[in-house]
Amino acid sequence: MNLFNEENTADTSPLAERVRPQNLNDFAGQEHLVGKGKPIRLMIERNEPVSMILWGPPGVGKTTLALIISNNVNADFIQLSAVSSGVKEVRDAIEKARRNLIRFNRKTILFIDEIHRFNKAQQDSLLHSVETGIIILIGATTENPSFEVIPPLLSRCRLYILEELQYEDFEKLLNNAIAKDEKLKGKKIKFEDLSLLIMQSGGDARKFLNAFEFAIKLTTPDGDGKYFITNEIIKEVFQSKYIKYDKNTEEHYNIISAFIKSVRGSDPDAAVYWLARMLMGGEDPKFIARRMIVLASEDIGNAEPYALTLATSTFTAVDYIGMPEARIILSQCATYLASCPKSNASYMAIEKATEDVRDKHLFDVPLHLKNAPTTMMKKLGYGKDYKYSHDYPEHFVEQEYLPPELSEKIYYHPTELGAEAKLKARLERLWKKRK
Repeated sequence: MNLFNEENTADTSPLAERVRPQNLNDFAGQEHLVGKGKPIRLMIERNEPVSMILWGPPGVGKTTLALIISNNVNADFIQLSAVSSGVKEVRDAIEKARRNLIRFNRKTILFIDEIHRFNKAQQDSLLHSVETGIIILIGATTENPSFEVIPPLLSRCRLYILEELQYEDFEKLLNNAIAKDEKLKGKKIKFEDLSLLIMQSGGDARKFLNAFEFAIKLTTPDGDGKYFITNEIIKEVFQSKYIKYDKNTEEHYNIISAFIKSVRGSDPDAAVYWLARMLMGGEDPKFIARRMIVLASEDIGNAEPYALTLATSTFTAVDYIGMPEARIILSQCATYLASCPKSNASYMAIEKATEDVRDKHLFDVPLHLKNAPTTMMKKLGYGKDYKYSHDYPEHFVEQEYLPPELSEKIYYHPTELGAEAKLKARLERLWKKRK
């Protein structure tokens, strides 16, 4: 099935579709994959397509690359979207691929856009056909495949990471569009600041090209027929004020740092301000949710153990709901975490213990703590004199659990804040008994 048909290149199609590259020479970016001697170029040149997962942000060429592969190798092509397709559509595609292989000895590429939206059962339905070669799977995802693609399927595919496009890649896209599109041919076009259009497009080539086409429509040519696209026109295209936030630059790290430090500093108002900056700038809401999971443990810890539960639930809810409603869930979590009592005692405990291990303070497990699953081990004294805590009052008995060389070590120093205050009081009482 060739998707580069007359319908797709009709005058009513958006610019991004009209000038979609059909070969690697017109493809912008991803030189580490499509450059001379690189894996995907070699795959096409040798007519040896393999199953793969293309992972990268929106608009960097995942779909286009799949189409280029299909157009330049000897294979049929079926495209599905994980948003609107289910197990039935997958099975129909596999059955068609099976017929192609049996009747015509022809391979079939099954391209699944947003494959991370398939649940486990839907992904499971692909396994046998990928493994036996009935289909060549190309899955596209904006999410980390380690989290979103089941391991058996991921192990059967090559993983290719697509990088965000650079300034020169957008220049290539622009020049290619002006040179090849029938509506733009011959037009003289100049920008006040091309980087603003790139920034407002969020690095998305599709959005960039379609916004460029709209900007041309809003621009009146001068007496010489030249189009000068000003920054005001670009802002008008996007109907929004320019927000300085680029996931590739220092500002990205500055703002997520400000957000984390605001939550750590118990300032919910600052936290939601920086949260809004990130979301309005196009940040992945799941990235923010992941950072809050880490923060809940590192900066709140046992001062409010529920914080980790809420942060983890927030990630799940954001994954289910998506934007724009996910902003409400993120705000609830951020304001709660900011309002919680704080403790980094758990974080400091593992840091100190890790430091001891790193410094080669490696000692044998005390004999009474060793496991004794066999008679021989019992004869050697494994587990001898071990005291079962639940047999004693308060479910505690005086007993040493660290190696003798570290018996005086205390790694965990609970604070007197929140729920951790109760833990501290109990541990101090038990420490006195133990020492």
